[in-house]
Amino acid sequence: MAGWDSLKQLIKMEIVQRQEEGCSIEGFMDKWESAGEDRQHLLKVYEELAALTVDAAFPFEEPSELDHIRRLRPQEQGASTLAEAAYTDEQWQDKFYGAWLGRLSGCALGKPLESGAFMAGTSEHPGWRNVQLWFEGAGAWPIKGYTPRHSSAETEGIAIADWSWKSTKEHIAFMESDDDVRYTVLGLLMLEEKGLHWDSWDIGRLWHSRLTYGQVCTAETQAYLNFAQVTSHMEGWRGKPDNWEDHKEWVRTYLNPYREWIGAQIRADGFAYGAAGNPELAAEFAWRDASFSHVKNGIYGEMFAAAMIAAAFIESDPERIVAAGLQQIPATSRLAQDIGQAVEIAKSSTDQIELVSRIWEAFKHYDPVHTNNNAALVAASIIFAQGDFEKGITTAVLGGWDTDCNGATVGSILGASLGARALPASWIDPLNDTFYADLHGFHPIAVSECARRSFLVFRKIEKERLEAAANDKKVRA
Repeated sequence: MAGWDSLKQLIKMEIVQRQEEGCSIEGFMDKWESAGEDRQHLLKVYEELAALTVDAAFPFEEPSELDHIRRLRPQEQGASTLAEAAYTDEQWQDKFYGAWLGRLSGCALGKPLESGAFMAGTSEHPGWRNVQLWFEGAGAWPIKGYTPRHSSAETEGIAIADWSWKSTKEHIAFMESDDDVRYTVLGLLMLEEKGLHWDSWDIGRLWHSRLTYGQVCTAETQAYLNFAQVTSHMEGWRGKPDNWEDHKEWVRTYLNPYREWIGAQIRADGFAYGAAGNPELAAEFAWRDASFSHVKNGIYGEMFAAAMIAAAFIESDPERIVAAGLQQIPATSRLAQDIGQAVEIAKSSTDQIELVSRIWEAFKHYDPVHTNNNAALVAASIIFAQGDFEKGITTAVLGGWDTDCNGATVGSILGASLGARALPASWIDPLNDTFYADLHGFHPIAVSECARRSFLVFRKIEKERLEAAANDKKVRA
C-alpha cells in the first residue's frame, strides 16, 4: 500500500535510498522505467531492491539496534564527564520553559519558509540565498524577527508557505500547529503515561490513538500504515504481541524510502526533556522512538539531537553540547562523518553567509529533508552561535532545507541551555505563552504548562531510575 506518495515514486526513491546505504543500483533505473505504472512489475523491482546487500567496499558500519550502536560509539565517552547540575526546582523549571519556548519560536521562524524555493533552492539560487532574498526584499535583513508575509522577492517567483501565514511577522500571536512541535507533545505524553517502561510498539499505539492519518508525513506515514497491517485495535489494547520484534523491521522499512530522513530527528525533544542532564538516557529514549519508523542514520539523527538537548540543560559550551550528541552515535556512520565536517566548517567560517553557503555546498547531495544535511546544519549553527539565541535560530533557518525543523531543534538546545529568563523578548513575547498542537488537551495550552509537565516528568523519570538502581543493588547483594 502506497502512503505518502505513489507506488511508482516510492520505488524510485527506494533506488536512491539503497544507493545511499551502500548498495549497487546499476540497472535499476531502467527496470523502474520499464515497469511503467504496473503494480506487480513495480513490486518485483522493489523486491529485488530489498534483497540487495551492502557492498563490501562501503566504508561505513551502520547498525540499527541499540547494543550494536553503543559498541560503535567513540571510545572517548566525554559526555559522562558533564557536570552534575545543582539547580533549585525554580531554576530547573526555567530551563524547561526555555527549551519549550526556544523550540516553538525557532519552529515559528522557519515555518513559513518550508516551501520549495527555500528548501531545495531554484535554478538561479541555492535555498539559503532565497531565504536571504526574501528578508532583504521585505526590508528585514539581517534576520532579527519572524518571517515577513510579503517581499519583493515574490517578483522572482519565490513564495513562502502561505498556509503558515499565522506564523508570519505581521500575524504571529501564538504557536500554530505543526508536526515539529506536535511530536514534542507526544514525547511528553509517552513519558507521563509510561515512564521508563515503553518501546517502539508503544510508539505505534500512541500514534494510532492520538494522530490522524493526515498528521503524519513521509517515513511516519509509511510506518503508520504498516503498523495498521500487523496489529488489531481489538487485540492491541490487550498488550504487545509476543512476536512484535518479528514485525518491527517490516513496519519501519516496507515501502519506506524515507527511513533515513529527518522525521525521527524532529521527535527527540519531548523525550530529551524527560532525560535532562543525561545524554545517554535521552539517546536511548530517542532510539526506542526512532526505531519504530527509521533505520541507521535516521535513528542516529534523533539520538544525536536528544543527547544534545539533554546535555544543554547542564552545559553551556557549544562544542561540548555537540560532542555529547556525537558520543551517542556510531563513529563509523555517515552522520558522524558529516557532523564532524560541519563542525570544522562552523569553526572556520567568519560570518553567517559564509557558514550557510559552505554547509549547503558540502551537503546539497542529500534530499532537503534527509537527516544528515539538516543535522549538519543544526550542529554548525550551535557552534557558530556561541550561545547567542537569535544567531542560532536565524542561522539554522537561513541555511534552507527543513527550515522549521532546524530552527526548532536549535531553539530547543539554546533555550534549555540559557533558560527562559535569558531569551530575547522579541522572539518570546509574540507567542503569548500559547500553543495550538492540534491534539486533544493541547489545543490550546499554555507553553508554561507544557514546561511544568515536562519538569514533573523529569522528576518522575529521575525517581524511577533511582528506584531501579536500588532494586538492582538489592538483587546483587
